[in-house]
Amino acid sequence: MDERAYWLGCHMVPGVGPARFRILLQAFGTMEEAWCAPADALRQTGLDRRTAERIASARQQLDLEVELRRLEAHGITFLTWNDPAYPRLLRAVDSAPPVLFMLGELTPADEWSLAVVGTRYATGYGREVTRRLVTPLARMGLTIVSGLALGIDGEAHRAVLDAGGRTIAVLACGLDQIYPPEHRRLAQEIAENGALLSEYPLGTLPERRNFPPRNRLISGLARAVLVVEAGSQSGALITARFAAEQGRDVFAVPGSILSPRQTGTNWLIQSGAIPVTSHEDIVRCLQLEMLPAKQEAQRDLDISPAESTLLACLGDEPLHIDELGRRSGLAIDVVSSTLTIMELKGLVRQMGGMQYVSTAQTPSGRPAGLSKPMRE
Repeated sequence: MDERAYWLGCHMVPGVGPARFRILLQAFGTMEEAWCAPADALRQTGLDRRTAERIASARQQLDLEVELRRLEAHGITFLTWNDPAYPRLLRAVDSAPPVLFMLGELTPADEWSLAVVGTRYATGYGREVTRRLVTPLARMGLTIVSGLALGIDGEAHRAVLDAGGRTIAVLACGLDQIYPPEHRRLAQEIAENGALLSEYPLGTLPERRNFPPRNRLISGLARAVLVVEAGSQSGALITARFAAEQGRDVFAVPGSILSPRQTGTNWLIQSGAIPVTSHEDIVRCLQLEMLPAKQEAQRDLDISPAESTLLACLGDEPLHIDELGRRSGLAIDVVSSTLTIMELKGLVRQMGGMQYVSTAQTPSGRPAGLSKPMRE
C-alpha cells in the first residue's frame, strides 16, 4: 500500500495527534514503519503504554484498504503534512492535523484567505454587515473560510457563492455527517466552488467537544480572522484567541452597546482587535490592493513538494536545520540540499548558524494586541 494509507491508519487511532505523529516520524522515518512496529518498539519512542496499545489494537481492527475505498465512495480525498497541496499557512501551525480530509479542491489562490466567523443567532445587522464586507472581498479573489454554522458563518459562505468567489468550510465532524443538516445544500455548493475540510474521520458525529479544535483550523487556514457579530460566550471568540496565538490579525465589527449579541466584538476591539467599518479596512491592513497580481505570481513560481513542505514549517522566527528536519519529516540531506535551492530562488534566507527564515509571503505576524491570553 501507499505510505499515505499508513498516515490515515495512524490518524484514526484515538489519542494520536500532531505531537505523537512527530514522535513516530522521528523514531521510524515513515508511517508504514510506525504502523507495523510492535508495541514494545512503540513504547521505546517515548509513547505512553496506552497509546502504544491503541496503535497495536488499531492495526488488528482496521483494514486500511477498506478505509481508502470508503473515502473514495464518498468522493473524499485527504492530504498529509507531506502533500504539496496541504495548506501552507495551516501547516506552519504546531497543532496542524497530520491528515486533513477534503471534499472539493484547494488551489494556490486559497492561500490568500480571510476567516469570517460570528454568532449562530445573527441579527439583521450582522447578516447585512457580513454581506457588505464579504461580497467585494470575494470579487477581488480573496477566499473566505468559515465553519458552515447557522448565522454569520452561513451568511458569509452564501455571500461568497452569490459573488462567484471561492469559500472553504471547516467541519467539526466527518465529511459524511454534514452539520447543521439545514446546510446540506450549501455544503454541496461549497464543495463545487471551494472545499469542505475536516480533521475527523468518516462517521465522526458533530459532538460539542469537536468544535473548539475545529476553530483552530479556521484561523490557521487564513491570513486573518474577522469577527462580525458575537456575544460574550460565542465560539467566535475561541477562533479569535487561536488567531492571536497563531500570529494572525484579528478584525472585529463594532456593534451596539445595547445588544448582547455584540458584546463579544466590542470586547475584542477593547482588547486590541482592529475595528472594521468597510472592506477597505481589511484590504489596507492585509495589503490586498494587488491581490490578483500576487496570486498570478504565486502560480508562476515552481515549488517542489520538498520546498513546499519546508516552507510550511518556516516563518519569521529563525529555525535550525535539525529542527526543520524534525518538523518536516524529511531526511536531513534532503532538507540541506532543498534549502540551498530555496536560497537561490529567494524563498528562504540563512540567518547564520544554520538557522533559516522564510522570505515568502506569510501573515503579518501582528496579533493585533491579542497575543496575551484572552479573558474567559
